[in-house]
Amino acid sequence: MERSYAFKTLQIKARQQVYTLLSGNHLSKQHGEGYDFSELREYHIGDDVRKINWSISAKLGKPYIKELHSNRELSVVIAAMMGGSLHFAKDRAKQDTLSEIATILGYAARQSGDLFTGHCCTASEIRSTPPTKQLYHIEQFSNTLFICDTLGSKVDYTATLQTLFYRISRPSLLFVIGDFLENVDLSLLAQKHEVIAIIVRHREEEHPQKLGEVILQDPQSSATINTYFAHKSIKNYLAKLKEHDEKLIEHFSRYGIRYTKIFTDEEAIVKLLGLFRG
Repeated sequence: MERSYAFKTLQIKARQQVYTLLSGNHLSKQHGEGYDFSELREYHIGDDVRKINWSISAKLGKPYIKELHSNRELSVVIAAMMGGSLHFAKDRAKQDTLSEIATILGYAARQSGDLFTGHCCTASEIRSTPPTKQLYHIEQFSNTLFICDTLGSKVDYTATLQTLFYRISRPSLLFVIGDFLENVDLSLLAQKHEVIAIIVRHREEEHPQKLGEVILQDPQSSATINTYFAHKSIKNYLAKLKEHDEKLIEHFSRYGIRYTKIFTDEEAIVKLLGLFRG
């Protein structure tokens, strides 16, 4: 009952935020040939001269271009990586935050009149919604993420991403959401789609506290270890995390993948707004 109430609260909050804060913000930066006016800007060398608006250029004394939004329907896809690492300490904060982000994006796609598809990627399967504009399917997908039992499981990222490459046939705005603590190669998907990575982390994963003598459990394998977690262990852990994240960011940069990091103690909508406006 408590989890059910928490999910309803999450949905209501996400819906209110989308309809009040995200109104007028577009999920995608892509412009295409269409009929909806996007912006007027000065001509730059290399631009298509056919886009020059000669009447405005004559008035302003410089060549200007009218950019147009694509009038094609946008396909918005969410791929949520639902592995055991979403469990941190004794709470489900990362999974709850991931579910909230997916819900916000689903509502935003529907508000924009775009097709929405959700993929819940677990260790054993990929559960997908059909392409939809219906509120029911969006909310069912977010509920699937919220109640998903991830403890003791590990997602095979290589196999999962390859499956998504073949399953998502239409060029899409693809949000990949997870904690990105594993090595992830999004280059294949980036060849076909506009990919945005959303990293969900618990604050203490990047700022761990001294625990002293402690029993730690791997949330993916459920294996336990008796250890002394203090200054030396923290230093080694942070060095490995820094190396991992630097490689991850370099990978995003190489393949033109936008990204943002959202901690569980932050307002997801604020970080998403910064992503859309950036």
